[in-house]
Amino acid sequence: MPIIVDIDVMLARRKMPVGVLAEKIGITPANLAVLKNGRAKAVRFTTLEAICEVLDCQPGDVLRWEPSPDLADNDGGAVS
Repeated sequence: MPIIVDIDVMLARRKMPVGVLAEKIGITPANLAVLKNGRAKAVRFTTLEAICEVLDCQPGDVLRWEPSPDLADNDGGAVS
């Protein structure tokens, strides 16, 4: 999956348990686990905003993009 979720990194930096973050942002620990394990198909901006507010970070601190291996091997369909 090319979008990597780094919530674990920010939780470790803030020394905050997952359950505490889930409670503070108002989602279930199970739904937070889906997000942090990269299985979520989408994230609401309000949820992302709450995560950033509680963890005192920017969206780029918890989300990053990496090219998938199959895209790295081709030119992305560019015409020469």
